[in-house]
Amino acid sequence: MAEQDPPGMMRVDSTAHEASPASAPLTGAQRVLFVDQSGQLGGAELCLLDIARHRRHDSEVLLFDDGPFRERLAAQGVRVSVEASAAVRGLRQRGLGTGALRGLLALPSLVCRVARRAARADVVYANTQKAMAVCVLGKWLHRRPVVWHLHDIVDASFFGRSQRLAIRWLSRGLTRVVANSHASADAFRALAGSAVPVDVEHNGIEPGPFDAALQRDRLALRVANGLPADGLVVGLFGRLTPWKGQRVLMDAIARMPGATLVLVGAPLFGEHAYEAALRTRAAQPDLAGRVHFLGFRADVAELMHCMDVVVHASVCAEPFGRVVVEGMLAARPVVATAAGGVKEIVDHGETGLLVPPDDAGALAAALASLSDAGVRDAMGARARAAAMTRFSPQAMLAGVDRIVTDVARVDRGK
Repeated sequence: MAEQDPPGMMRVDSTAHEASPASAPLTGAQRVLFVDQSGQLGGAELCLLDIARHRRHDSEVLLFDDGPFRERLAAQGVRVSVEASAAVRGLRQRGLGTGALRGLLALPSLVCRVARRAARADVVYANTQKAMAVCVLGKWLHRRPVVWHLHDIVDASFFGRSQRLAIRWLSRGLTRVVANSHASADAFRALAGSAVPVDVEHNGIEPGPFDAALQRDRLALRVANGLPADGLVVGLFGRLTPWKGQRVLMDAIARMPGATLVLVGAPLFGEHAYEAALRTRAAQPDLAGRVHFLGFRADVAELMHCMDVVVHASVCAEPFGRVVVEGMLAARPVVATAAGGVKEIVDHGETGLLVPPDDAGALAAALASLSDAGVRDAMGARARAAAMTRFSPQAMLAGVDRIVTDVARVDRGK
């Protein structure tokens, strides 16, 4: 008789959604089960995509939701499956409403199912907060070391008191933390103490798409995307959400007659009201006709290449700042807010400009200082050289391999 899914659990058919059968044995020195809560493509998922592709011969990925991320993993030959659960969907809600209660009731079944999968691996590698919680809660069943790849600054800016307390308690079940910046690492140590070793591995970005984009004609790309051929063209790439600072950048552009703003990205998680507010602001007389909404795009490298300046305008500290490195790889000067991991990426005045968060005046002044094309191109060239050297995917992948090997070795020696 086929095994029935527990209440609140939906298993996605592995034969339809895996690159190879889930029951096939894994081979290799360290078999890794990567776990992520999302089926969408965010910065954390793009990082895991590189790692999982690199380790696809001895590892697999387990997601708690289906979507474009699963499709991208499978297209890269990665073994991937989905265990969709009311535990994840319900616990996205705030408070203890019906959805949250349903999520709590479904959580034990998800923990047990993931633990059964984890027991076949040597190392369990959680890539998101909810994935970490499920993997740690199931450790008494799977008895495997758990590594958490930390992509967040776990302070009060984004995490409520109950979330921070949960992370502090769950951290006792972690074997190692991999932080994407010193800013992320410092916040974790401040919250959880120093009992768990923390390694910092900056994200590595594959330069290939940007190399190809640089061969394209910038003005032709602008025209193809409905953008003006002249005047300063400024781009912000990221999810449409208040903390990404699109509204601040709009207020800066409003002070710069003749400049054009390009917003690349879409709202997620019920933030469509924010997009509507941005469009209302863009229609006001001081910006009318000068703001272009391009939505979610896969051709980010080409779009960055056709900008004059790439802006990172987050009003809160960014854990890393992947888009900053991408702008540098596109050989564009980047104006970024000086907070969090971004300060570890940009050398002010050399590879970009840093401004205070949530300061439209300072942002406008920094953009105005880049009005000369020669200045922009020289800074962009320095930025690209720095990004190629300091944020290579090979360095990140080597660091992750070293950590996985070390964790597995120590666990075997117990």
